[in-house]
Amino acid sequence: MLRIGVLGAAGIAPQAIIRPAGRRDDVVIAAVASRSEQSAVAYGRANAIPVAYGSYQALLDDDSIDLVYNALPPSEHARWSIAALESGKHVLCEKPIAMSAAEAGAMASVALRTGRRLIEAFHDRYHPLSEYLLGVRESGELGRLRSLDAAFTVAIPFDRTSIRHDPALGGGALMDLGCYPVHWVRFFAGEEPEVVEASCTPNAMGADETVEAGLRFPSGVEARVLASMAEKETFCASLVAVGTRGRLEVDNPVLPHNGHSVRITTDGVRRTLTIGGAETYDHQLDAVVKGILSGEPLPTESVDFVANMTTIDAIYRVAGLDRGHA
Repeated sequence: MLRIGVLGAAGIAPQAIIRPAGRRDDVVIAAVASRSEQSAVAYGRANAIPVAYGSYQALLDDDSIDLVYNALPPSEHARWSIAALESGKHVLCEKPIAMSAAEAGAMASVALRTGRRLIEAFHDRYHPLSEYLLGVRESGELGRLRSLDAAFTVAIPFDRTSIRHDPALGGGALMDLGCYPVHWVRFFAGEEPEVVEASCTPNAMGADETVEAGLRFPSGVEARVLASMAEKETFCASLVAVGTRGRLEVDNPVLPHNGHSVRITTDGVRRTLTIGGAETYDHQLDAVVKGILSGEPLPTESVDFVANMTTIDAIYRVAGLDRGHA
């Protein structure tokens, strides 16, 4: 039985790990920690978690916990994921993994040294849709890949008290939303890009409200990434790949279990399909459990999360937005 501790009384945790764990008989959500005992107790009662700790360290000191789910703000990911690894726990850390590639690299080094697993929670990567898309790429049916276009937009009205709008806590469109499109184009291209152009529109606190970037991969593939949380936006999550023989369009790769479509046009013939599967979070938890038991590497560990943060850092740098993180 894998015993999981939730670090942070976060709104995402029920969807991301508490309910998925409740659908299995080989894991249990054993404890939750918050900065105050009152908050932790209330959260534990609301989510049927038996043990509540009034500090993060108290949870890490619990030797019965095998895996920590780090749902804290990005600004706290490195500190507390490293502390969890040092205390002998595996870690599933919410995206983005860190505030910078330097932090991500330090985290990966500690995971290697301690022999514990540190996995970034890109839940969508574990849905069968991702493996299908890899199959399309590897089959060559699109011909030679020429371009990629990925976008994630959703209205998140400005709020000074929200983590999502505070750059000091890891807020901003690129960190909160754009980390997904960056991941999609890297994953589909199968190589690491150079950022050739980028622009952003900052909010009143200095966080990016909208970011757009142009990338170029070593193979010559050009990519465009867009992320926006401006109030005018509607929900859009998409990936488009264009090759010499065809075109692939994916609607809603981020939450395919809520409805998605795949359209492939090759040699003038178009077909539309969907890929079956459970909730992305169920697939993610299944992969994490199996990975911990087998020792097999997972696609959102180590080299992958450092590379994703490297591209995010480069987009900010080229866009001229100084976030104050090395």
